[in-house]
Amino acid sequence: MPTPSAGATGSTESTPDWILHVDLDQFIAAVEIARHPELRGLPVVVGGAGDPAQRGVVATASYEAREFGVHSGMPLRTAARRCPDAVFLASDPPAYEEVSERVMAVLREFPVVVEVAGWDEAFLGARTADPESLARAVRRAVAERTGLSCAVGIGDNKHTAKLATGFAKPGGVSRLTRANWTEVMGQRAPDALWGVGAKTRRKLADLGITTVAALAAADPGELARAFGPTLGPYYRVLAHGAGDRDVTATPYVPKSRSRETTFQHNVSDTTELGHHLDGLAARVAADVVAEGRPAARVAVKVRFAPFVTHTRSVTLPAPTSDAAELTRAARRVFDRFTVDRPVRLLGVRAEFPAE
Repeated sequence: MPTPSAGATGSTESTPDWILHVDLDQFIAAVEIARHPELRGLPVVVGGAGDPAQRGVVATASYEAREFGVHSGMPLRTAARRCPDAVFLASDPPAYEEVSERVMAVLREFPVVVEVAGWDEAFLGARTADPESLARAVRRAVAERTGLSCAVGIGDNKHTAKLATGFAKPGGVSRLTRANWTEVMGQRAPDALWGVGAKTRRKLADLGITTVAALAAADPGELARAFGPTLGPYYRVLAHGAGDRDVTATPYVPKSRSRETTFQHNVSDTTELGHHLDGLAARVAADVVAEGRPAARVAVKVRFAPFVTHTRSVTLPAPTSDAAELTRAARRVFDRFTVDRPVRLLGVRAEFPAE
C-alpha cells in the first residue's frame, strides 16, 4: 500500500499555506534515555512507580520494548511478562513538562504559528514554498537543541498533517494532502482516520463499510441514522481528508485535572474506597485551584478486577473550585456504581468548561 512521499506534489501557489504536525518520537522514554544514556538501545518501560511487581500501567515504552508488544495503558506486570529484560522506570511528569517547554521554545523561533497540542506534539502554521525544507530544519533544530528526535507531518489541514506524521515516524518527514489522499488512504480501514476508533470501525463494518474510500462514498443519511445527525456525516467528511485549518498561538490549556490510584491489593470495602475517593477529590480540588479555573464537571473512574474499567460523571450546577463541593460531586458519582467486585483502581477527574 502506498505511503506519502516527501516529494509529493502540492499546491501550485508560489507561497502556499501549510500545516505541519510535529510529534516527538517515544517522548517520555526518550527523556528518560537522555537522562540515563546507558539505557540507549535497551527496552525501556516507563510507568507508575517503575516497579512491575506493583500495580500500575505503562505510560510509554521505547521502540525496543514495543517490539515485544509492550504499549501504553498495559499493566506493568503484563509488560514484564512480555519483555522480561526491560528496564522499568518511574514516571516523572515535572521532568517531561520541562523538556516539552524547551522543545516548544525551539519551535517558536521559526517563522510559524505554534499551537501546542500536548507535551509531545504541536501544530505549526507556515507560509512557505518548500514545506519539506522547513520540516527538515525543524527536525534538525529540535535534535541539536534538545537531543530529541521528532517526526513532522505536512498537510493542508490538521487532520492530514497528523496522519502524515504517522507515516513519518520515527524521525522522518511526510506529506499528505488532497493530491495523494485517495492513493494513500483510500484502501485503509476507517480507523486509520484521526477521530475514528475501533468501536466505530466495527460498527461501520456492520454497514459494509470497511475502507476509507467506502466511507467517503457512503450515503450521509445512512451514516446519520447509524451514528447520529452530527457524527455520521462528520465521519464521511473525515474520509474525504477534510479538517480544521486554524492554527492559533494560544497556549495549551488542559481540559481537565485528574488523580488516580492503583491499589496494590484489590479493595472491596466501600467505606475504604470512600476514604480513598475523598483523598483523590481533595488533590484534584487543589489542582483546580492551582489552575485558576473552576471545574464544570466531575468524573469518577473505577477499574474492577481483573481489568474492567467504567467511568461516570456529573455536570455541576455551576463551575466551582470549592473542594467540599467537588468532593460531594465525586461521592454522588461514585454512589452510582455497583461495587459488586473488587476494585483495583480508583480515579477522580475535574473537567473545565469549554473555552
